[in-house]
Amino acid sequence: MNIDNKKNRQHVTCRGILFLLAALVFCLVTIQDIYAVDIKKADLAGSWYPGSKEELSKMLDSYLESAKMAKIEGDIKAIIAPHAGIAYSGPVAAYAYNAVRDRGFKTVVILGFCHRKRFNGISVFDRGSFSTPLGNVEVDEPLARDIIDSDKRIRFYKDAFDDENSIEMELIFIKKVLPDAKIVPIAFGSSDFSHCELMAGILAGLLSKRNDALLVVSTDMSHYNSYENARKIDLSAIELLKDFNAKEIYKRSVTGEQLFCGYMPVAAALLMARSMMADSIDILKYANSGDVTGDKSRVVGYVSAAIYSALAKNSTDDRAKSDEKKESREGAMLSNEQQKRLLEIARSTIKTYLQTGKVMEIKEADPLFNKEMGAFVTLHEHGQLRGCIGNIIGRGPLYLTVRDMAIESATGDPRFPKVTLAELDDIDIEISVLSELEKVDSVDDIKMGVHGVLVRKGFSSGVFLPQVAAETGWSKEEFMTNLCAHKAGLLPDAWKHKDCDIYIFEAEVFGEKGQEVPNE
Repeated sequence: MNIDNKKNRQHVTCRGILFLLAALVFCLVTIQDIYAVDIKKADLAGSWYPGSKEELSKMLDSYLESAKMAKIEGDIKAIIAPHAGIAYSGPVAAYAYNAVRDRGFKTVVILGFCHRKRFNGISVFDRGSFSTPLGNVEVDEPLARDIIDSDKRIRFYKDAFDDENSIEMELIFIKKVLPDAKIVPIAFGSSDFSHCELMAGILAGLLSKRNDALLVVSTDMSHYNSYENARKIDLSAIELLKDFNAKEIYKRSVTGEQLFCGYMPVAAALLMARSMMADSIDILKYANSGDVTGDKSRVVGYVSAAIYSALAKNSTDDRAKSDEKKESREGAMLSNEQQKRLLEIARSTIKTYLQTGKVMEIKEADPLFNKEMGAFVTLHEHGQLRGCIGNIIGRGPLYLTVRDMAIESATGDPRFPKVTLAELDDIDIEISVLSELEKVDSVDDIKMGVHGVLVRKGFSSGVFLPQVAAETGWSKEEFMTNLCAHKAGLLPDAWKHKDCDIYIFEAEVFGEKGQEVPNE
């Protein structure tokens, strides 16, 4: 009996040991699996970009140093950057990342999509960190979980991020320019516009509570067209982008026009930005692979852009403030000499920049020139539009706005090739100086030919300068209907409804044809 009990105890002990060993193996496997998820390896290092920290850092520094651009003074909500192999799209992506370099963003939400896996819904990477040659980038887990918990169509699907360049190619730039920032990688699986609206609403709700979060939109443009056809497609897409026309970008992309490969991230970002009062998009750089390789037979397009808030918010209830703005506007009319001087600044700036590649340093003492006023600079060559860039909202002294917009009109309007020095004598310059935006309650307050108009409803907006009325001969109803339908992407009669905000502004338009300005 004692012998049998001893054998039974030994048998139980052996079974216990085996159980413990099995449990230990299970735990080790589980820990290994969790660890594999928690530190996402850099799948593309050594192929799409250098795997060496030193080589990659040096390459990124070179691209960022070459991406010369004026500082954006507005509140940047999002940037758009390409995601091809670094040798192809890196020089373009550098412009977007220069715009946010050292701005103190603590979290970067990356909107990408899945090239290689098909799945329904949206995947959010909600744990651990991503490895890069420059160091690990930690996930903002609380924000990621908040996004996932917002809707059942959003989940963590790890396979969406394997070998995924729409996410990984952004990480190396983020680590370089915002080294301490955390990330929330998001990949769209399905291509349903309702998912764009869903993500836009969630991000707007969560990010509007913070001033330290940035959205990065990952996308290339048209694929494998000839150089000339690619430019036509891409420049058309850029116009839609500048108009915040998310719906049209989505519609034309899903029908095969290849406006943006990341049309879902782009559309979601535009919708989100509008709900967060972002009213401006600067196209920082456009190029395609043919500009890099010289092979223009089958190219891929790339764009860098910044989306930011600069909209003047006037209270219609604050009549004293409104009256003050009106008085200021009435006193801001330019004399002939002031107009002539601004035209001289525009021409001299363009000439200096074309000759030297440098922005002309100038200083003006005129008090009016030092007011913050919006302005557009328009170029015509033999009566044909040759470039037009401007700011609706003043973000600095008027004379510097004219200087900077003159350069952008000559060299940065994506619809046209850069103006050459040989062309400059044939270029006529026109300047539109704008007043501040004023919100109005009725279209009855609009004076045709005097007021420019900005309409805004929900995520969509559009603007017409005052001269549009004179150029078209439209009635006020035709003016507003075309503004809503063709510029804002709204229903033609949206302006008749109370949920459509209407802003007016004035513009003083003058050009060299009406001035004696040297063309030297």
